[in-house]
Order: sequence, then C-alpha cells, then structure tokens
Amino acid sequence: MTPGDPRGIGPEVVAKALALGPLDAEITVLGDERSAPPSLLPEAAGRIAGEAVEQAVRLALAGEVDAIVTGPVHKHALHLAGFPYPGLTELLSHLAGDVDVAMMLAAGPLRVVLVTTHIPLKDVPAAVTTARVVACGRIAERALREWWGIGAPRLALCALNPHAGESGLFGDEDERVLAPAAKALGAAGPLPVPDYEDLRVQRPERERFGQHLRPDPPRVAGRHGEAGTAGGGHAARTGRRRRSCGAAGRGSV
Repeated sequence: MTPGDPRGIGPEVVAKALALGPLDAEITVLGDERSAPPSLLPEAAGRIAGEAVEQAVRLALAGEVDAIVTGPVHKHALHLAGFPYPGLTELLSHLAGDVDVAMMLAAGPLRVVLVTTHIPLKDVPAAVTTARVVACGRIAERALREWWGIGAPRLALCALNPHAGESGLFGDEDERVLAPAAKALGAAGPLPVPDYEDLRVQRPERERFGQHLRPDPPRVAGRHGEAGTAGGGHAARTGRRRRSCGAAGRGSV
C-alpha cells in the first residue's frame, strides 16, 4: 500500500483505514503514513509518491505481494519529479514492462472499464478507435475471469454520443467505430446511457460496461465502496475513489 502524495489526504486515509481493524491480508505500507509539512515542495512530494509506487511494483513483480493499493497522487507533482505519465495507470503499465492495461471502476456489481483516461475532452473522439475498444474489452474479459471468477463475462458497450448518435444526427462514431467493436466482443451496444443507476437496474445481468470518458461513472450506482482497478498487468492495483477507501483480499497487499 502506498500512501500517495504526502501533502494530500492519502496518508490520513491509509492510517484511518488500517485503524479500523485487522484485514484478511498482510499489509505493507511503503512510505510515511504521516502527512508532510506544507513547506514540502511539489517535486519532492511527487518523488516520494512515485518512488513508493516503483517499490510496490518491484515487490509485485518479484511475487512478494499479491496486489497494490495506491493512495491519491498529484499528477503535476509526479511530472515535476520526472514521472512523465498521465496517471498511475500509465505509470504502472510502464513499470510492468509496457503491458496493455485498462482502468476499471467498481461499485458493487457494476464494473466500468474506461477506454480513455487522462486526456482533454476534445481529444476523446479521436482516441476512441475500434481497436482500442476491443483491446479494453479483452482486458476486461480476462480480468473478470481471472480475478472475479466469472466464467463467461457478458459485456455492454456505452455509446459515445447522445442517444448513440441518433442515426448519425449527433455523430457517426457509434455506428462507424463502436458498433464493429461491440460485434467483435460479442457485447451489447453501443448503448445510450443517460444514467448509470437506471442502466444498473434495467440490465443487472451485465458484469461490465465500457465507458469512453474519465469521470467517475459508478458513483451514482454505488455511492459507498467505489474502487479504481488497473487490469492487464501482473498484479491487481486498486486506488481509492473520492470518499471511499478499502482493502481486502487473501494473501499480502
């Protein structure tokens, strides 16, 4: 477990989470659980946070831990410290050998894999390609089988445009880009999704929903117990989502 940026809420969250009582896992905290003084420079804070993640990945690759839990980091501080990645998902991908990964947000039975993560909104349509969507879907399928024990995952793909493009009226990406991806994955969609809570209630049989933007989709469906997971590497990695933080599992974390 890495506390994240020492100037932020991470060290406090880690300390309070561990104080709740014993977990069904052995916990190793990499770094100081105390918050840093306000005088700590951003680049120093970024270096502390980044080096803790590097150490955690080394332990995971060596088989000394089964999973990694990361506290929140300040992306700009990481950049100042020499970690030129959009976020921890991309940093973990690089440290694991530049493997393909995807970010999954989980809240109860709803699991959402993001096709894009930390990029400007104006760049999203160009980044959403058929190949990228299929790759994220394959990663999700493998994670659901290997980590969640779901033998035959059923996938649904969210639309990019309002009303799934309305037959091209609001954009052709859903028909031109997403429909072929859904067919290749055997997934439902692309589905227009006005509200994740409605989708969860109406289609509870789906284990995973593909989403193209970076906001926190499961927050409506599961206000208590959200977690971000990076899948596709050699070990699971979870990070707290806003107000929620938790760690559970068997083995060591």
